[in-house]
Amino acid sequence: MGAVKTKRMPRAVREQQMLDAAVRTFGQRGYMAASMDEIAELAGVSKPLVYLYLTSKEHLFTACIRREAEALVEAVRAGVRRELPADRQLWEGLGAFFTHTSRNPDGWAVLHLQARTHGEPFAAVVTAMREEIVVFVTQLIVDAAREAHRDPHLPEREVAGLAEALVGAAESLAAWANATPGITARQAAATLMNFAWAGLGDLMDGRPWSPPEPDHDGTGGTLPGGTSAETSPTT
Repeated sequence: MGAVKTKRMPRAVREQQMLDAAVRTFGQRGYMAASMDEIAELAGVSKPLVYLYLTSKEHLFTACIRREAEALVEAVRAGVRRELPADRQLWEGLGAFFTHTSRNPDGWAVLHLQARTHGEPFAAVVTAMREEIVVFVTQLIVDAAREAHRDPHLPEREVAGLAEALVGAAESLAAWANATPGITARQAAATLMNFAWAGLGDLMDGRPWSPPEPDHDGTGGTLPGGTSAETSPTT
């Protein structure tokens, strides 16, 4: 093990140094495989000091999740200029999201992979972060409807569902982009924007897609593969 640095520094700075090392270790090795010895060495401090500041491995992991979640939410909010048209707002929000996750792959791995698979206390922090982003995206969709200069009568549950779908797609695409060499944040944002905005644009213009009418026997129209489609409750 390398020599431990002993240079004095403010507690807040030292703690962030520990969190930096912990996020890198948890993100790359996983929660179970990461050791406090490894984190302490990477941070340049003694293991007892890590325990003194952050009590336990569980508390350290929770602190990492909270910090990374707050940073992601702040990045998305800061990336959107509310004076822009709705499509530009969504584009900037997606750009901010993918830029942050690409620049912080270990932090994103902690949030998207590690925190969700190691127990409710950890997952609850990520769930709260996700809900905050969904609320933000929901408002962007509502603003888009208002900007269309019409009342599309979008049901509240449908708007919430669209936001959930968009956030879920962004999460999956971020994981894919970080694991795929050569994919930039701009390319990932453009991919999702092209996928999402075409449909949202039609919806705002009063041209939503509708499922097939039920067959004579009362079942939905046939989908590829022989499965049946249910009639949407919102159409």
